[in-house]
Amino acid sequence: MAGTLKITLRKSTIGEKPKTRATVESLGLRKLHQTVERPDSPEVRGMVFRARHLLEVEESGTAPRDGEKR
Repeated sequence: MAGTLKITLRKSTIGEKPKTRATVESLGLRKLHQTVERPDSPEVRGMVFRARHLLEVEESGTAPRDGEKR
């Protein structure tokens, strides 16, 4: 199991670039303080990275990654 990320929209997308707004919306976030769970994958991490200044991210249910100890 790769684990999941709990992603919460903490700041408004008003005034953001259209690409950033679209990224936040594609994560499934529509309203402030809304939280969604997404699989921990490189694609989702990239989306989070683009809007990192608007989001709060928490890892949950994670399994150790390659090379990490339990």
